[in-house]
Amino acid sequence: MNRYSLRNLLFLTICCDLGLFSKRLIAPAANILTDFMRIPGGIGTSFSLMFIIVAAELVPIFGCATLMSIIQSMIALSLGMVGSMGILSPIGYIVPGMVIDLIFLLSRKTDLGTDLTLTLANMFGAAAASLTANLIVFHLPGVPLALYVVVALASGAVCGCFAGVLAKRLRPVISASSADGLEEPSIPAANQAPKN
Repeated sequence: MNRYSLRNLLFLTICCDLGLFSKRLIAPAANILTDFMRIPGGIGTSFSLMFIIVAAELVPIFGCATLMSIIQSMIALSLGMVGSMGILSPIGYIVPGMVIDLIFLLSRKTDLGTDLTLTLANMFGAAAASLTANLIVFHLPGVPLALYVVVALASGAVCGCFAGVLAKRLRPVISASSADGLEEPSIPAANQAPKN
């Protein structure tokens, strides 16, 4: 945890909250489409993951997305926002976070580029969430499951593009706040000399 500065922790906390509660805001509209297709969801999760992906991009520390997912799952459990998974809902948060971290790790080793990385991370994170939910709760057969995953991938791609735009707009703000001295200033060595 000492790798994270106070500024980074505050930013991650804001992104955790936005990701968790934005899903509740978009769910009614998203459910109209998914109910029509007779699948459990997928769109709201993609939108929620967008904030985790932006945070993982701007705080490039391996494990960042998993850490945020764990925090989100704890908040969801404490507020009773467990959905259809019940007590197993933390698995539905943590698995996509781990997938996102793996995508970012792959990107840093292969230099995929920011936009492609964010899009792939959102796509595969959303697909992992869908497959996890299906394994634990829904048990959909072939065609509905395929449609469920395709919707998650498609909405993940769209939200990944939005994540790229958001990350580009926030990066100068995050960088400027660091340069302006939000970190604790170091004490000059001359001031640390013992007085006679």
